[in-house]
Amino acid sequence: MIRKIVFAIICLFATGMYAQDGSVSPYSYFGLGELRSGSTAENQMMGGIGMYADSIHVNLKNPAAYGGLGIQGRDDFGITTYTAGLSYKQTSLKSYTESQTTAVTNLDYLSIGLSIKKGLGIGFGILPYSSVGYNFESLVGTEGSREINQYSGDGGVNKVYMSVGYEFAKDFSFGVTANYNFGRIETLKVQSNEGVLLGSKDERVSRINGVDFNYALSYSPAIDESHTLFTSVRVNTQANLTARNTQRIGSFIGTPTQERFVDEVNLAAQGKEDTGITIPTTTTLGVGYGKNMQWFVGVEYSFQKLTDFSNDFLEIDNLVYKDASTLALGGFYTPERNSFGSYFKRVTYRAGVRLEKTGMYVNEKDINNFGITFGLGLPLGNNLSNLNLGFEVGKKGTTAADLIEESYFKVNLGLSLSDQWFRKRKIN
Repeated sequence: MIRKIVFAIICLFATGMYAQDGSVSPYSYFGLGELRSGSTAENQMMGGIGMYADSIHVNLKNPAAYGGLGIQGRDDFGITTYTAGLSYKQTSLKSYTESQTTAVTNLDYLSIGLSIKKGLGIGFGILPYSSVGYNFESLVGTEGSREINQYSGDGGVNKVYMSVGYEFAKDFSFGVTANYNFGRIETLKVQSNEGVLLGSKDERVSRINGVDFNYALSYSPAIDESHTLFTSVRVNTQANLTARNTQRIGSFIGTPTQERFVDEVNLAAQGKEDTGITIPTTTTLGVGYGKNMQWFVGVEYSFQKLTDFSNDFLEIDNLVYKDASTLALGGFYTPERNSFGSYFKRVTYRAGVRLEKTGMYVNEKDINNFGITFGLGLPLGNNLSNLNLGFEVGKKGTTAADLIEESYFKVNLGLSLSDQWFRKRKIN
């Protein structure tokens, strides 16, 4: 079993080192890009809520949940859970005058969770925090003498994390996750005029790194023999990241690749070679109720003082940050987890809804995101492992004020493989 764990660790980090997740959202132009879900397929199918914890699934949002890994009521049964997720997202982009459809496939997460002993578990893995991927243009003036501004960008921020969760008292669990964030964001602005051969370009690259922490406290008392109340408070502390920046500006003839005069900007003289990026604290409150191993329903509310966000290097004129918030509702139903006669009675059916105020105020319009989620958890083998298939449909943005509305359809595929890794020997 140790060899399996070592092999999984090597695969996890080798894959993560070379995986660059992408976005096709024009709104990834702002901030650090389009923020990713940061949760497993199981949680995404329930609207993204994270207060629910069971004994066989990794919960990327709630580190306190690691304290519950293992077979309930068994001191001698340690669980190792390997989990990975992929997604396919098709997006229809619509402005006031035209529309376009595009798609992207991403690796969402790679993670391992281990129960060390009853009430104590750890986890580690890699997942994207944000993705940048846009390419659009704006036209100013009348036809024949218009100024053409083209914007493109790619890259993003990933994070490697390690979590520990501990049940320190009956029904109380505490957890902490340490995240190391790293990534590279490249942006290009090209300006030209109709009928003029010479154009200008501005290339910027930011190499980003830094640490933040996620703390969680869960209280899950039994209401009676079969029903449980789930409550949680999670605080993702303010991230103070650093960025090493470079900038090249100059001119070109014909196409941006045919450079004429391009110079490296002396950012050190401007105090912008090394800049700070502040991501404000996010607090999440959750409460839910369910019948053990059969059904659950919960609601979560997250809020973030996004007005404190800052990135001195990338300045955007038409953007103002407001406080951000998310309201999510979701749950699951499993007809009969241990049914021998019907496979479909062992299937877990999940659904949820999410309303997100992103905090971005562009061209004096709030950018909101609404999504409906649903999916299936398909048991494999001994019911400790499962394949999770999820779907999400939603809308983001608006066509007002020369902005873009995104209508998206997302497919999530998550694999959760759990197995026993340690059993105490008993001598009679």
